[in-house]
Amino acid sequence: MPNTATLQTGIQENLYQHIEDWVKAAKQKVCGVLFLYSANGPAHLEAQVRGILESQPDLSFEVWNNEEGILAAIMPGLTLDAVHFEGLLLKQRLQETLPDLDPRITLASFPEQGEPTESVLKQMAESAKRSVTGDIHIFSKEEVKAARSRILIVDNDATIREFLQIRLQMQGYETYEAEDGLSALEMIEKLKPDMVLTELNLYGIDGLPYINHIQNMNVSKSPKIVVLTEQKVEQTISQCFQSGVEDYITKPFSPVELDARIRRCFN
Repeated sequence: MPNTATLQTGIQENLYQHIEDWVKAAKQKVCGVLFLYSANGPAHLEAQVRGILESQPDLSFEVWNNEEGILAAIMPGLTLDAVHFEGLLLKQRLQETLPDLDPRITLASFPEQGEPTESVLKQMAESAKRSVTGDIHIFSKEEVKAARSRILIVDNDATIREFLQIRLQMQGYETYEAEDGLSALEMIEKLKPDMVLTELNLYGIDGLPYINHIQNMNVSKSPKIVVLTEQKVEQTISQCFQSGVEDYITKPFSPVELDARIRRCFN
């Protein structure tokens, strides 16, 4: 029998933590997770979704709806192919019933795609909400991995930090920022980021001494270092790579190329 639920106040405060706990507690080996968002969705959209899922024989599920208009459907026992089929069917039947509806869907199956952490689930929901296409988005293993990765952005320029933070968050990364080398070193010790995306021209400590200091910090795992800088001197570039940086990108830079090079560093 289907098992449905509406968000209680306590759950609504942290939907993603609740879903993470629910999925991990499920006795099934696999669990499908689907997020649906529609900017023009009617008030009864949740009831429509529940009715469609209930019409599927032997489908067990839970449905939640938060204040941001994001619907979450949990389907224990479903592999990626199976939850993808349910997503296609759900979209088709919703549009048959509500022709003006423009549903955006992101889905995955765990642990096929990785670990369903709170940050991964939040990025899945954001993916559905920010989608610019009606195609169903299958949240990939690479995106799951990215959603668990922390990047520290270090730059004196607040505008650049803000741009990079928005850009990287859209890619699913957990981001932090620092405006100078000394505060960056403190944050590395505290946050233990997976990557430091940094300018070389910084206040306090900068250049190669700064890079070497990061490499020699007493942390369990040294972060990957990607330099994003205005410095274009070949000797500096060579010395940075000799010091162990993963990549060296000069400003002005292509955002698309930056995305690809960061993904390459993580992969």
